[in-house]
Amino acid sequence: MKVTYTPDDGEQQVFDYNPNRLMSAEREALEKRTGRSFNEFAMGVLKGNALCRRALLHVLLKRQHPTLAFDDVDFCWDELTVEMTKGEITLAVERIREKNGDEDLAESMLRAYDEAPEDEGKARLPFAV
Repeated sequence: MKVTYTPDDGEQQVFDYNPNRLMSAEREALEKRTGRSFNEFAMGVLKGNALCRRALLHVLLKRQHPTLAFDDVDFCWDELTVEMTKGEITLAVERIREKNGDEDLAESMLRAYDEAPEDEGKARLPFAV
């Protein structure tokens, strides 16, 4: 996934968010902060849950600024975008269809495919389908 943070008063930062590259302490912090399992958290990020997106941005920014407090992460909604890559969309749709899942969800994901960023490696889903 691509997470892009473009604060009005700073430079744009683009993060390649791979849930398999999060440290265990980071995953635990996300679960604790949001009160959700990691899978529920990841779905919350995709569905636009404000707390989940803020917690993710905090973890990503904390890698560069280790003393950054959660309460210091505050942004306008249009300053943060989260996008699945083309490979992640393809993989998610395949898994949904394999499980005879929600075809409406699969179709809505495919509508975003053309505008999705390219993958820079092996596509991974940040959630279980």
